[in-house]
Order: sequence, then C-alpha cells, then structure tokens
Amino acid sequence: MRRVTIVLVLVLAFVGACAKKKPAPVASTAPPPAATAPVTPSTPPPPPPAERVEESIPVPSISEDAISNRSLEDLNRDSPFKPAFFGLDSSDLDDAGRAVVAANADIMKKYPTWVVTVEGHCDERGTAEYNLALGERRAVVVKTYLVSLGVSPDRLRTVSYGKEFPFDAGHAETAWSKNRRAHFVITSK
Repeated sequence: MRRVTIVLVLVLAFVGACAKKKPAPVASTAPPPAATAPVTPSTPPPPPPAERVEESIPVPSISEDAISNRSLEDLNRDSPFKPAFFGLDSSDLDDAGRAVVAANADIMKKYPTWVVTVEGHCDERGTAEYNLALGERRAVVVKTYLVSLGVSPDRLRTVSYGKEFPFDAGHAETAWSKNRRAHFVITSK
C-alpha cells in the first residue's frame, strides 16, 4: 500500500509540474526612439550596389545570299549567333541569356542543316578543373534550352574550354563578364 501511495504522489507531482501556466501579462510600451547619426556635409552617401553590366557584342547582319555562299570559317568569323553570358560562378541562364539563346534557336531553325557546337567559357579566376566543369555546365544548360525550344539535339555539340580562350584578356570585372559565356560555333552546314 505504501508503494501505491508513493507512486500516486509522484504522478500528481508530475502532472502538477507539467500543467500549463498562463504567462504574466506584458505591459505594452512604445519602443525607444531610434538614435540617428547626425548628417554632416562631408559624409558621402554609400555607393549603390553593384549591378551586372551586359555589354553587347556587335554581330554584323549577313544577307541570305552571303550566308549560303560563305565558308564555315567566314560564317564563324562574322557569326550570326550571339554569345549567352553568365553570372559569376553560375550556369543559370538569366532572362537576357534566355533571350539570346531563343534568338539563336530561331537562326538554327532557319538553317536546319547547320550543326552547332556550344562552347562553355569562364573567366580567369578559379582552378583549371573548376572552370572546365563550370564551362561544361554552361554549355549543357544552353544545349538543353535550345532543345526545349525545338532544336534537334543531334544538331548540337558541347565542349568546355574553361578559362583557356577569353574574349577579353583584361584582369578586371569588365573583362571577366565578357568571358563568362556560351559561344556558338557552326561546325557544319
């Protein structure tokens, strides 16, 4: 009988300890006014955040007769295709990149015998291995998007050059942004 009493006391103590207690009401007070730093004429405002700058690379227009009579070397030198650019360490196509790839898909649909190699390129930062893998992802993303737009996958090849063939040999963001790209090369017509 004594064990039953001890167990009963422990159970009641446990239940009493676990019972929900109502929180004490908190008096509402207005937050203290924020201290503002005095503005002095010598303090310049902070610079705006950096934005991605897209410089367009001029692509000359080529007439229909000029395209059919040109060699592959001449076509690629004055390519009707524009490169798609990527952000730093990214293989995601942004809206501008998708628009470029869509325009390139229209050109490929206009010339259904052309086979195109999509080259993935990177800027000079990072290891050779990292940039080769990133360039491959960029080329594959562009190929996948072209296929989704109706271009036959057997007309597309991909290759990664990493940081080996830059558009711009400079060592600043203006050059690097031009080098992070998917470049289109006509390999047969």
